[in-house]
Amino acid sequence: MREYLSRFSNSVKLKQLAISAFLLFHIGAIIFWSIPINSPLITAVRNVVRPYLLWSGLFQSWDMFAPGPKSSNTYIEAVVVYKDGHTRNWKFPRMEQLSFNERYRKERYRKFVENLKEENVVLWPEAARHIAWLNKDPANPPEFIILVRHWSDMAAHLDGPYHPEPWHVQILYEYKVKPADLT
Repeated sequence: MREYLSRFSNSVKLKQLAISAFLLFHIGAIIFWSIPINSPLITAVRNVVRPYLLWSGLFQSWDMFAPGPKSSNTYIEAVVVYKDGHTRNWKFPRMEQLSFNERYRKERYRKFVENLKEENVVLWPEAARHIAWLNKDPANPPEFIILVRHWSDMAAHLDGPYHPEPWHVQILYEYKVKPADLT
C-alpha cells in the first residue's frame, strides 16, 4: 500500500509539474507576444512562440491601438466557380453581422481574415483550398476559387457629420482547384 501511495504521489507531482510548465510557457508566450517593444530578445522569443500562438488563435496585433490605428474597414469573400459554370459567393463570418455569442465563438475568423492581407500571400492558397473543400459537391465540384478583398477607408470627419467612404473591390488571388483539394 505504501508503494502504491508513493507512485500515486509521484504521478500527481509529475502532473502538477507538467501543468505548471504549460502555464508558465503559455503566460510567457503571451507576455512576449504582447509587449509593444522590439528588441532582439523579444523578437527571438516571438519567432519561437509564433507557431503556437497562430495555431491557437491567441496572437494579438497592436495596430488597432497605436501607433497607426487601422484606417479602413476590410472584409474578404470568395467566389466559388463550379464545373457547370455557376458561381457562389462564400463569406467568412463578419463580426458586425453576428450575435454576441457567435462573435465569441468565431473571433478567430476575424483574426484570420486580417492576416490574409497582401503581405501574407503565403496564406492565400491554403485559404482557397479550404474554401474549395467546404464547398465540394461530387456532382458539380468547384473548379476555381477567387479571393476578393472589399474595403472602405475610414476618413476622419472632425469638421462635420460622418459620411461613409465608398467601398472598393480587389481580386487578391485566383486558385485552380485540384482533385486532391476535395478529399
